[in-house]
Amino acid sequence: MSAASVNFCGLSGEYADYKKAAAVILPVPFDKTSTWLKGADKGPAAIIDASRYLELYDIETNSEVFRKGIFTSPPIQATSSSQLLKKTSSQVAGFLKDGKLVVTLGGDHSVSIGVIKAYAEHYKKLSILHLDAHADSRESYEGTQYNHACVIARAREYTDNIVSVGIRSMDASERPRVDKKKMFFAHEIQGSDSWIKKVVGQLTSPVYITLDLDVFDPGIMPSTGTPEPGGLNWYQVMNLLAAVAKTKKIVGFDLVELCPGKDRAPDFLAAKLIYTLLSYIYVNA
Repeated sequence: MSAASVNFCGLSGEYADYKKAAAVILPVPFDKTSTWLKGADKGPAAIIDASRYLELYDIETNSEVFRKGIFTSPPIQATSSSQLLKKTSSQVAGFLKDGKLVVTLGGDHSVSIGVIKAYAEHYKKLSILHLDAHADSRESYEGTQYNHACVIARAREYTDNIVSVGIRSMDASERPRVDKKKMFFAHEIQGSDSWIKKVVGQLTSPVYITLDLDVFDPGIMPSTGTPEPGGLNWYQVMNLLAAVAKTKKIVGFDLVELCPGKDRAPDFLAAKLIYTLLSYIYVNA
């Protein structure tokens, strides 16, 4: 297997060199806390494989972001949530010290906790844009505070500016902690794009984005561990990301909860989203 075949977009040479790269792809094939459908540990490899079939020219931004350099890191392996937290926070902190923008590929959503910790320690006054079907704000779930259902509860320990979009499932215990100005329920944002400006207005720079793929409607993204009907479509999500990139400094993001199946279209959607968001970021830099 060639080096290019395990690199995002199949890049090689100077475009995949760590020292020259503006961005780092960090695969984290961890799936210890998902509670229904398993397989998110196979998500990072599926995304990277699908990315090799992307066109490297982006029509919308009239750019080729790969020329900024995209390094693909070896995967982080962990056998427990506590080990994962230590490994991800340490490795991401090193990348940030080197001036890299880190794109983390999950894995279940718990992989974001250590990444967010490193980002919040590196960037003061960090705000988080959280795209998800679920509130993920339980204090603990199934005996642990590091479950995928607790990601935003842990993130609040690092920053108080978290804006959630696409939510359509939560436990009653999570409702009292909802900040109505910063929670955009899926049923409230259908049929109009006026909510995008409101979301952007709640964010401050720098911005970190955590994106659970179940934010999308399962009609276009069935390959998730906890599919939820009534999600967002491609252009709703991408119009939001484009608006954030135009007005805020996006310093990193993660993409989690892909459970690849026989249909490869969802894998390609995830890869396309990553490449397009990088294009938005660097065309506005």
